[in-house]
Amino acid sequence: MKIKFLAIVTCFLAVFLFMGPGGKALAQKPIIIGAPLSTAFLYGWSAEKGMKLAIEEINSKGGVNVGGEKHPLKVEVIDTRDLEPGVPVSEALLAVEKLILDKKADFILGGPVRSEAALAAMPLLSKYKKVSILSTGVLTPAYHKTVAKEYDKYKYCFRIHGEAVNIVGEMFANFNELRTKYGFNNLFIIAQDVSHARGAAKVMKSVAEKQKWNVTGVEIYPTGASDFSMGLLKARRTKSEIINIWMDMPESAILLKQWYDMKLPALPFGSTLAAAEQPGFWKATDGKGEYTLANVINAGNAPSEATPWTMKFYNAYAKRWGVEPEGLGTSSSYMAVYVLRDAIERAGSLDSEKVVAELEKTDIMGVYGRLRFDPKSHQVIPAKDPKDGVVGSILQWQDGKRVVVYPKSIAKGTIMLPPWMKK
Repeated sequence: MKIKFLAIVTCFLAVFLFMGPGGKALAQKPIIIGAPLSTAFLYGWSAEKGMKLAIEEINSKGGVNVGGEKHPLKVEVIDTRDLEPGVPVSEALLAVEKLILDKKADFILGGPVRSEAALAAMPLLSKYKKVSILSTGVLTPAYHKTVAKEYDKYKYCFRIHGEAVNIVGEMFANFNELRTKYGFNNLFIIAQDVSHARGAAKVMKSVAEKQKWNVTGVEIYPTGASDFSMGLLKARRTKSEIINIWMDMPESAILLKQWYDMKLPALPFGSTLAAAEQPGFWKATDGKGEYTLANVINAGNAPSEATPWTMKFYNAYAKRWGVEPEGLGTSSSYMAVYVLRDAIERAGSLDSEKVVAELEKTDIMGVYGRLRFDPKSHQVIPAKDPKDGVVGSILQWQDGKRVVVYPKSIAKGTIMLPPWMKK
C-alpha cells in the first residue's frame, strides 16, 4: 500500500512540475528536424552549426507557434559520410530513413550533401511525405528540374542555396570583366570527379567556347587526390590566364600551395573550392592562398553588408562557435530553419501538404537577400541585388582576409592580380 501511495504521489508531482498556473503543459512536444550531413567535411559541419545557432535563437524566444501552442525545435544529426571517397550512396539513404523512422523527424534539413545522394533520396522523401529543404552541398540543376518535371511526386523537396547554372553565370560575369580589363582569353578547368563538378566543368567548357574563350584544357581529379602538379604544368604550357576550379575536397588546399610555389601566371578562381572558403585557409597555407578566389554561393558566408541581418548573423555565429562563418552551407542552413519556422507558423500545422503550400509563398528578407522559392521547381530565386532575391558571394584572399568582390551590390573590394601576373 505504501508503494502504491508513493507511486500516486510521484505521478501528481510530475504532472504539477510540467503544468503552468493555468493548467497548461509548459513543455510541449518538440518539432524534430532531421539533418543528414557529412559531418567530417566543411559543407556538413558548417551546416550543422548554422542550424543549431538558429534553433537556439528560436527556442530562446519560446519556440515555434503551431496553432497557438509554442513548440521547441530539436535537431537530430546523422553522419551520411557521403562526401567521403568510396562511400556508397546507399549509406546516405539509410541515414535519411533512420532519421524518419527511428528519430521520428518531422522535417529534413541540410542534406544529403553530395548531389548523387540527394537525388537518390528524393523518392524516399516522397514515400514518407517529408518536407525537405536542401541547404548545403548539392549544386546539380537536376535537383530542381526533377521537382518541376514531377511536381506532384517531389513537391516536398526545396533548395535554399544557389546551384551550378547560376554559379556558371556568376563566374563568366567575372571572367569577362577580367578579359575586358586585362585581355585574358585562355581558360583552364580543373574539376573533382563527382557529379556536380564533372557536369559543371562540361557546362563551363561549352559556355566558354560560345563566348569565344580559348579552353586550354580540362583536368578531372579523383576525390582524395593530393598532387595536382601535372595539371598545373599543363596550364602553364598552354599559357592559361585563369584556372577555374570545382572541388569540395579539403585536398584542394594542396592545389593552391602548389600553384603559389610554381608562381603560375594564371589566376585560381574556384567556383566551389572548399579549402579556400574557410577562415583558416590563410594559416593552413602559410599565406600561399593569397589572390585565390572562391565562390561561397551565398552572402553571409563571408563578411559583407548584403542585408541588415548579414553581419548580425556573421557575428553571432563567430561568438557561438569561435570561428567566422565557414563557407557554403553556413548561412543557408541557418536561414532554412527560420524559413521553415515561418512556413509552419503561417500554416498553423506540421502537416506536410500545408507546410509545402506556405513554403511556396515564402517572401522574407534574410541573411543573403530576399528569400522566395520558384513555385514550380522549389529552387530559391537568385538575383544580383539582395532587394530582388538571394545574392551570391565571391571572395578573394587579400592580405590574410576574405574580401567579397562580387556581386557589386555587396562588394567590399575588387579583384587583385599576383605580382608575377601584372605584366
